Amino acid sequence: MVASPSFRRIERLIQSHPSQDGDGVHIQRIHRFDGELDPFLMLDELGSDRPDDYIGGFPPHPHRGIQTLTYIIHGGITHEDHLGHSSAIQAGGAQWMHTGRGIVHSEMPLTDSQGLHGFQLWLNLPAREKMSEPRYRDVRSGEMPRLKADKAELIALGGHWTSMAGDSIAGPLESLAGDGAVAHAQLKGGGELTLAAHSETLAVYVFEGTLQIGEETVAAGQLARLGAGDTLALASREGAQCLLLAGTPHREPIAHYGPFVMNHMHEIDQALRDYRNGSFTD
Repeated sequence: MVASPSFRRIERLIQSHPSQDGDGVHIQRIHRFDGELDPFLMLDELGSDRPDDYIGGFPPHPHRGIQTLTYIIHGGITHEDHLGHSSAIQAGGAQWMHTGRGIVHSEMPLTDSQGLHGFQLWLNLPAREKMSEPRYRDVRSGEMPRLKADKAELIALGGHWTSMAGDSIAGPLESLAGDGAVAHAQLKGGGELTLAAHSETLAVYVFEGTLQIGEETVAAGQLARLGAGDTLALASREGAQCLLLAGTPHREPIAHYGPFVMNHMHEIDQALRDYRNGSFTD
């Protein structure tokens, strides 16, 4: 006898809020350094057709203890770091950075006719990897596999994704912290997308249109944190786009200060000392 699917329901809706970072870049931000979205820590949405809102970019700055994943919808981002990596991604591309014990990098905007629209995720590294070697990778749009459904499509950035029809794909970013998986879902009006969803942490961030999850509606700028279950069913009457975030919690203490995320404040203090005395990138 085959068990009936257990659908994931919304436990909480989290509203993004306006903020600024870097050199005055306007963003919509969701941050959860309390472990609510573990292993995910923060989601920034950059979106504007006004260059003054983002042209200053993110000049050189340090990170320790996290991974970042930057994904571009319109425009582009250049990356340079102290390890010698230098690259640019355009619409549909992604940049992944494993900061480990320390990396100093910059991210500067590129624009197209629609301005700049993209996202940056922070994923927490487990304690055993926080002082590991830093690494970097960029991925082009054509490297990302797609799952197609009637009036819907899922683009896999990282991790494994499986439709209820049994089709499975894996995104090119294979080393996301906490068995992380990230995807971009696009639904046309009347579109539906049903996925196997076994990850303990599962969240959906809507950035265009409105999305139905069960009996509830999620609007653009909202993140839905989902409860237990094994199936995720998405639908949209008028069309929607969203990011899907899945992973396994570390369940470790989180200490956060600016660009550093460690397990304890004495480790944050050490990161600050290393950065100030010039030993951060040794």
